Parts: sequence; C-alpha cells; structure tokens
Amino acid sequence: MRLAYGVAGMTWAYGDVIVHREIAWGRPWLAIPERVVDDTDGLLVTYIPTGTPFGYAPGSWPTKTGLHPWQPSQGWKGHGALVVQRPGDAYSVWHFWEGDERTFLCWYVNLQAPFRRTAIGYDTQDHELDVIVFPDGQWFFKDDEKMEQRIAEGRYSVEEVVEIRALGSRITAMLDARETWWEPSLASWTPDPAWETPELPAGWADVGSF
Repeated sequence: MRLAYGVAGMTWAYGDVIVHREIAWGRPWLAIPERVVDDTDGLLVTYIPTGTPFGYAPGSWPTKTGLHPWQPSQGWKGHGALVVQRPGDAYSVWHFWEGDERTFLCWYVNLQAPFRRTAIGYDTQDHELDVIVFPDGQWFFKDDEKMEQRIAEGRYSVEEVVEIRALGSRITAMLDARETWWEPSLASWTPDPAWETPELPAGWADVGSF
C-alpha cells in the first residue's frame, strides 16, 4: 500500500491512500484514510472501503461526552462510501449503498468547509447539517436540530449557522430544479477489487495544512 505524500498544488494518483482529517476547534480530531479515485483541478473523488480504520486525536473535546461523536466506533461499517467534492465548495457529496446486492441507497450532501490539501491528504470541517437525497429526487435535512447545540459548544457562531442553513437552502433549491452537477452514473460505481483496506500513518494529527 502506497501512502501519498504531496506538496501544495499537486494532484493525487488513482489508488493513492490519502488522509481525510476533520478539523474542530482549530485542530484535527478525526482522520479517515481514503483511496483516490480521481483528482483533477475541478474534482476530487475518494473512496472509503469497508473496514477503514478511524483515527481519533486525544484530548477532552467540548462535546457532551468529551469525545468525537463517532467514538467508540473503530472503523467504517457496511458498504464503502464514495466521496465527491469540488475545490471551493462548502459541501461534499457522499454515495451510499445497501444490502447484499449493493443497491444504491442515497446521496448524502455533507455541508463542510471547503477542503484544503495537506502533505498527506486534505482537511475539512464538518458543518453538521446534511441533505439526504434519494434516487427519486426526494430529500430531507439531517441534523438541523443540532445546530443550536453546536453553537453552545463553541463549534460555530450564530452567524456561521445562518450561513450554513442558507447554503442548505441553496442546495435544496438546486435539487428541486434538478440541476445537480455530480455524475449520476457514479451511483453504479464499484471499487477496484485489488485495493486493500487503507491504513493511517503515524503522526497524522501533527501534519500542517497548506
């Protein structure tokens, strides 16, 4: 397995393992190694295989449990997820499948800070609000009720939550108008059978972003 180490402005190669880090309160608190499917000036596509390990940075975080919300889960369960995102967009589009036949379930539009490349992958910050979109075009907001709690925790300001919700409204307007930009054929995408489960490198929490 080849872990891709890069420099600012480079692109990753097909099959590279890069590290997706979630930033909160100014530092990484979650890391997920991902396989690169495609990386161009206008699009980054990565894959999280089943069994992919999660990395959690130590510390007492200002959450209800003091931990990242995904803890104690140690890795990705179920089918893998395909993540599609464009530079500068404050959201990514996750593809999910279900069942023994690996039937496409939904798109998960994850509101987040625009991704920033690092020497080992990319950083972003989850903005909690999500839009679940089904193949028939129906959609619903997920976790909107948690936004006030995130303000209380200090993760976002009141002004940031207003901006996040405004973006959510623009995304749903795009969905209603059937003006989505991501490629529908990715719903039937399948991972390379030669890919092994990616691993996290030591020291992942200490790498700076560009």
